[in-house]
Amino acid sequence: MNYFRIAPVAIAALLIGVTGCKQYKRDDSAPAPVANAITTVKGVGVSEEVFAIYARNRTRQEPDTLSDEQRADLIKELQDLYLLSELAREQKLDRAPEVVAQLDFQRRSVLAGSIANDFLENNEASEDEVRAEYEKMTSGDAGTEYKARHILVETQEEAQAIIGELDGGADFATLATEKSTGPSGPSGGDLGWFPPNRMVKPFSDAVVALEDSAYTAEPVETQFGWHVILREGSRDATPPPFDTMKDQIKPQLEQQKFRDFIEAEREKAGLGS
Repeated sequence: MNYFRIAPVAIAALLIGVTGCKQYKRDDSAPAPVANAITTVKGVGVSEEVFAIYARNRTRQEPDTLSDEQRADLIKELQDLYLLSELAREQKLDRAPEVVAQLDFQRRSVLAGSIANDFLENNEASEDEVRAEYEKMTSGDAGTEYKARHILVETQEEAQAIIGELDGGADFATLATEKSTGPSGPSGGDLGWFPPNRMVKPFSDAVVALEDSAYTAEPVETQFGWHVILREGSRDATPPPFDTMKDQIKPQLEQQKFRDFIEAEREKAGLGS
């Protein structure tokens, strides 16, 4: 099963990539015939393979699942595309430098996609590789995670005033909703559960130093502004089970394999890293 595929830049690019060698010629000779043509436009056959590519990209369906009406509509669209492309060829617009460059780029996009897909189909990450990556990813998860809320404001004075309100019995979530400038403000400053290393150091240090149900007695400054922090709870951190992560890890490993493949090919071609 493929998780990562390189797609052509556009539907037209797919069509050009498949049929470009025949329809976009640099001379006026007749295009080569297509053996399994489903329709013909100005003597140029549209193959079943081209139709299948167009149908998948146009409808996100397999060609054999299309209704007769859908198939007829798509064939008409392809006829229009081929008609316009043949008119461009007849008027020698295919010889314009910009068009030549675009056709070359689109053709190469399709070829690059084909080598990428072929590589990925033949280099799937094994169960052992996925499990080893999981162990590496989760080996540092032991420890404690925390549940917290915060109120973010621009100045130390504002933060200090909020602490005064909390000391007077104000509700933390209500103040966060009313005063916090951070994205969690509308949800009462709720940050959910997180390990300390997910937050910037001054923030995480303050959370770790607090007791559960306590808020900071002094404002905490980070690059985002001034925070008042409430630590709502703490618990032993438990990494998610392997079965819930393997479908995320597998495509990441396969993409890394492909990046390594590209780097090796760049080195062979003398392109550097």
